[in-house]
Amino acid sequence: MSIPKNIHWTSSGSDRSVELVSTVLERTYEILRAQGMTTIFGNPGSNELPFLAGMPDDFDYVLGLHEGAVLGMADGYAQATGGPVFVNLHAASGTGNAMGALTNAHYSHSPLVILAGQQIRSTVGQEAMLSNVDAALLPRPLVKHSHEPLSAIDVPRAVAQAGFEATTAPAGPVYLSVPYDDWSQEALPDDALLPSRSVRTAGALGPELLAELVSLIESFENPVLVLGPEIDIDLAQDDAALLAERLGAPVWVAPSPPRCPFPTRHAHFRGVLPPGITSVRERLEGHDGVIVLGAPVMRYHRWEPGAYLPAGARVLHVTSDPGEATRAPYGDAVVGHVGNAVAALATAVTDRGVRLDPVPAPVADAVDGAMTGHEVLEVLNDHVHESVVYVNETTTLDVDYLSRIEIDRPGMYHFPASGGLGFGLPAAVGISLAKPDATVVATVGDGSANYGITALYTAVQRKTRTIFVIVNNSTYGALRGFAARLDALNAPGLDVPGIDFVHLAAGYGVPASRTTTREEFEAAYAAALAADGPVLIDARIAAP
Repeated sequence: MSIPKNIHWTSSGSDRSVELVSTVLERTYEILRAQGMTTIFGNPGSNELPFLAGMPDDFDYVLGLHEGAVLGMADGYAQATGGPVFVNLHAASGTGNAMGALTNAHYSHSPLVILAGQQIRSTVGQEAMLSNVDAALLPRPLVKHSHEPLSAIDVPRAVAQAGFEATTAPAGPVYLSVPYDDWSQEALPDDALLPSRSVRTAGALGPELLAELVSLIESFENPVLVLGPEIDIDLAQDDAALLAERLGAPVWVAPSPPRCPFPTRHAHFRGVLPPGITSVRERLEGHDGVIVLGAPVMRYHRWEPGAYLPAGARVLHVTSDPGEATRAPYGDAVVGHVGNAVAALATAVTDRGVRLDPVPAPVADAVDGAMTGHEVLEVLNDHVHESVVYVNETTTLDVDYLSRIEIDRPGMYHFPASGGLGFGLPAAVGISLAKPDATVVATVGDGSANYGITALYTAVQRKTRTIFVIVNNSTYGALRGFAARLDALNAPGLDVPGIDFVHLAAGYGVPASRTTTREEFEAAYAAALAADGPVLIDARIAAP
């Protein structure tokens, strides 16, 4: 049985062509086929019929007369074959009928992908008949992963993730709830990348796998490295630099980095990838091989619809996090120790004899009569010394920070990993306590500072060597930037004027000063570096 495709007309100049657009249902069956799940165990209900009506002829539907028996058969089949098995259950009631058998599958680590039909999306909130209310909660804690995609277009990726989650060590059952009106919706064009994905667990790279990866990397004519925080955690910066040099490859840092994985003054360093799909693709343009090491693929933030990758580019992903590997929308992943993998690859690849010219550090922008955030970073970099550790929670400067500050050793840079405000001031105090010989410099936005201001008390009590730089533009700068993109500048709550951080600091016992020009800030920062306890600088900068 063939599954119908929707037809789109596309035009370029006077030419007109037909583009076939796959449905969510079609892509899902392609993914199941690619992952070896062509045998389906089930007992159908009304919510499942739209999915089953599109089942291709090369799939085998094994009918059971009760969901407990269905899941038990699938469990036995998975244990006998060692591969993932697909189970189709009916909404909440069918899932409930299968829970006893699911207990066995859970403790047997059987790789089952359980898909339950859900009522159409618009009626779930009404608790219409056969709605699966709080569907993802229902099978827990008997599954590794449980999810109901937030939109139809995320269903194919969620199905691919479910298959990889079920088989990635430790194996076990996973659960998806999918509204039955999702199946007829159009899939994303880039979902075509999902059936060809692979995820393998390696630990350390054995000789055969190392040879395979080296062969793949050496087939790339123009590779690029994208590095993440695990490089810094595993102290692998030197090996990453060697790998970049031997490949003649530029190096980008993956979006929204919580740590710095590469020396920022190395000739091959190109900066931090912006957290948008189109922005990332544009910076990777011209590269046929993207080697992502120790980072998710990718942590996008702002929505920029478009293709993930340049045409023809292939992605190799090495991570220690099985979740990062399984949920990625593209690329072939290897789960293992990142530092060991980078060291092995760096010495195994052929040196191409190509070295890149460095990209000059950007010049700080300037505003008459005021200081800019870029000038703050430039002053910090002009006074860098070997004991400094940076904590950054200036979200308006996060992409620029590593392009303007020299980071040349592990553990020298820290940023809130998921954007949760309140990290900067407390984390700086914690790092100071852990590294009493370091000078910890925390640049924190005035909006962010209010979430963790009480950390100043501990800094005083413990006499930490911490310099708190409040980069103060009297607004939530990052939020205002998003508001401009979303045409929402009339939203309330974007500005936070009138906060006196000098007096707040004094109340906690921290010496503090206010600066409004670069010259004032430079003098205050030099004095803070010479102090023997915590200091706060309220650095007023030009509003965005």
